[in-house]
Amino acid sequence: MNSHALERVASVPRSSSALRRLIVASSIGNALEWFDVVVYGYFAVSISKAFFPAGSDGVSILLAYGTFGVSYLARPVGALWLGAMADRVGRKFSMLISIAMMMVGTLLIAIMPTYAQIGLWAPAGILMARLIQGVSAGGEFGSSTALLVENDPRRRGFIASFQFASQGFVTVIASVFGLTLSLLLTHQQVDDWGWRLPFLFGLLVGPVGLYIRTHVDEGAEFKSATRERSPVKEVALNQKTNVALAVGALIVSTVAAHVIMYMPVFAVKHLHLPSSSAFTANLIAGIVLTLGTPIVGILSDRVGRTRLMVIAAILFAVTIVPAFFLLKTFVGVWMLIGVMFWPATLKAMYYGALPALMAEAFPPETRATGMSLSYNIGTTIFGGFTPFIVSIIGLYAASDVASAVYMVPCALLSLAATL
Repeated sequence: MNSHALERVASVPRSSSALRRLIVASSIGNALEWFDVVVYGYFAVSISKAFFPAGSDGVSILLAYGTFGVSYLARPVGALWLGAMADRVGRKFSMLISIAMMMVGTLLIAIMPTYAQIGLWAPAGILMARLIQGVSAGGEFGSSTALLVENDPRRRGFIASFQFASQGFVTVIASVFGLTLSLLLTHQQVDDWGWRLPFLFGLLVGPVGLYIRTHVDEGAEFKSATRERSPVKEVALNQKTNVALAVGALIVSTVAAHVIMYMPVFAVKHLHLPSSSAFTANLIAGIVLTLGTPIVGILSDRVGRTRLMVIAAILFAVTIVPAFFLLKTFVGVWMLIGVMFWPATLKAMYYGALPALMAEAFPPETRATGMSLSYNIGTTIFGGFTPFIVSIIGLYAASDVASAVYMVPCALLSLAATL
């Protein structure tokens, strides 16, 4: 089938219910993955006390964030395995395996006994759970984004933007959990058992995702594509530049996401603000990401992806450090909300166009593999270890704006790749 005929077939209008089901099916796994990431970051202090006791609070948090970062090393494994499966067998099959594995990892974290109860088995169990989630997440983004763009190629920017809009939505849900728990429970109750509640909620979402994903169809573009016997080999031999540029374009987006996730710890530890104010600020940021990202996706279909991303990357590099110094100088809840609003807006502007751009970097035969590998190399190197890097800079360099400083070279790298 030639490209024009394929586009006519793939762009047949879908019913509203079919389109909603497709978006939910493709986004719910990414949302569940990000929900667990955000919740782990929000409750890192409580998790560090339960599973990583050490001589000081700083070292204990470093151990918790280190485990968080190590789990990202499993993502490229999942990218190669599940991404290749999506290209050979189908996006839907890979997505079902991915969300099932994510549920297993979430369950382990939710019910894991503490260090005081089972000793070293507790941190080992948390690490195992995070590794399972890492493998699962490795194939999630590439497979589900490929399914989205291949079902509506004329609106790739808009429909693919829901991958990241879903991350904004779960940031809202996670922030509501954090805010509610911080208001209703004492610090001791949160440390003892309250932090487990969001993970149990995330576990309930999994079966819904499994059900919905069994009722979606592959896109026409994938159905008509020639199957590569070894999509991993094809990407490694002939699409290395595509992978490198996609990784570069992703850097500032993933670092910004993890800096936003780190803000509750920053607000409590460095600004000495109540945790409820930090969760409120993140709630506002989540709303901006949820609503702003699809709007940017629509704009990217009309004016182009890179134009919007270049502007956002420049603004990140120029304004993020002054914003943090402003927050340090005028410490307060409203200033925290304002400062959080700004990077969330820039992030929505940047990554509303990013999923479609990454999808267009690879042909259908290797799209899931190429996207999965690019996404997970980027999130592993520049995402998973961001809280750890920021924490260690703050601990040993006595810098409480380390996260903002770290974002500047990351923004410049993404700017270069996007250009």
